[in-house]
Amino acid sequence: MSRNKKILIGVGGVVIVGAIVFANLKFKQQTGTTVNVETVQKRDLQAIVSASGKIQPERTVNISADTMGRVTGLAVEEGQKVEKGQFLLQIDPRNLSSAVNQTEASLAAARSTMEQLRVQAESNKASLKVAQDAFARQQQLWKGGLTTKEALDNAENQLKMQQAQATAADRQIETQRMRMQQEEASLDNAKYNLSKVRIESPIKGIVTRRNIEEGETVVIGTMNNAGTVLLTIADMALIEAQVEVDETDIPNVQIGQKAKVTIDAAPGKSFAGHVVEIGNSPIQAAGSTAASQATNFLVKVKVDDQIPDVRPGFTCTAEITTATRQQALAIPIQATTVREMVVDKEGNIIRDDPKATKGRPSSAVQAQELKPGQDRKEIEGVFVAKDNKAVFTPIKTGIAGEKYFEGLSGLNAGDQVIIGPFSSVRELRDGGAIKIEAAPRGGATVTKK
Repeated sequence: MSRNKKILIGVGGVVIVGAIVFANLKFKQQTGTTVNVETVQKRDLQAIVSASGKIQPERTVNISADTMGRVTGLAVEEGQKVEKGQFLLQIDPRNLSSAVNQTEASLAAARSTMEQLRVQAESNKASLKVAQDAFARQQQLWKGGLTTKEALDNAENQLKMQQAQATAADRQIETQRMRMQQEEASLDNAKYNLSKVRIESPIKGIVTRRNIEEGETVVIGTMNNAGTVLLTIADMALIEAQVEVDETDIPNVQIGQKAKVTIDAAPGKSFAGHVVEIGNSPIQAAGSTAASQATNFLVKVKVDDQIPDVRPGFTCTAEITTATRQQALAIPIQATTVREMVVDKEGNIIRDDPKATKGRPSSAVQAQELKPGQDRKEIEGVFVAKDNKAVFTPIKTGIAGEKYFEGLSGLNAGDQVIIGPFSSVRELRDGGAIKIEAAPRGGATVTKK
């Protein structure tokens, strides 16, 4: 073999070896888990608590009868608007009118008796004056020896008798005065009962329910039985959304927080409101046991806007803003995950030695026996893309927005966090090789609010 041929063969061999090395390096660069990333940046965040419920008027009046009887006049229909003081219905007044007339007659008789007693009292006073004068004359005559002891005693006895009659007359007048007061009170009560047969609207609103028809007999309530609710009137000028909030969200809900209310019957519209009441006790659902029912609390959201054609009972959803952050470091929710890591006594993660693993991801540290001062701990964090590797980074989060967590520590603006695909994020390991590609349209990457 000539020298030139040997040189050509040697050069060819070098070229082939170089091509193999280049191919291996290129292959290594192309290997790794395919991921999508998003750059961490600052955003305005809102923490929202969403709950469903019903639209109800803030003020509702159930009208019941205070007296028993048959309805003889019904002036309103369900759904009708009424003004305060407007006539609604009337109950048959004949029995109560008779009671008023009877009490008035009793009062008139008592007044007549009072006049008779007063006349008798005046007569007794005149007789008493005559007896006093007669006794005084007898005393003067006795002193002069011009009368007998018997005459003096008779005059004294007559005086005492007239005094007793005058005192008895005064007492009879006082007793009759109290009887008259009793009759007057009975008359006032009878007139008041008579006034109850005419029922007027106590508020301005809408008749949302009518449970009585003309000719039916109403029943008043007793200690053990509720009375008949004849009408329900609601003031729809002030309405509120009564929603059921889960127990885990209740600690974040406060009086005065702003809310957005949407109503199923008014699609595409939202109405501003604010929290006015938070229940202290959980809602008890009828027919369910404590073990089977979810623990929810009633929260009332007053709707500040006017809602046209609203009716009680409309299904609604309230989104309560429990916290806001301006220009907070926003971490995509889908980037967060939990991993079991080995930590030292200060809580710092112990990672694989790149020299020992030759740059390849390894679970040696996670699988090896723990050294003194080390511990295994589940840590919340994200995978940050650095030098084509996934680096697990612990984070602390604040409020949770619709698509982002507030980042309190662990990341900086500009860091690229892995957000998908979900299967890739689930299988990633600290230090694992990755290959970044653009997220598909409508995929994991979320545009800025």
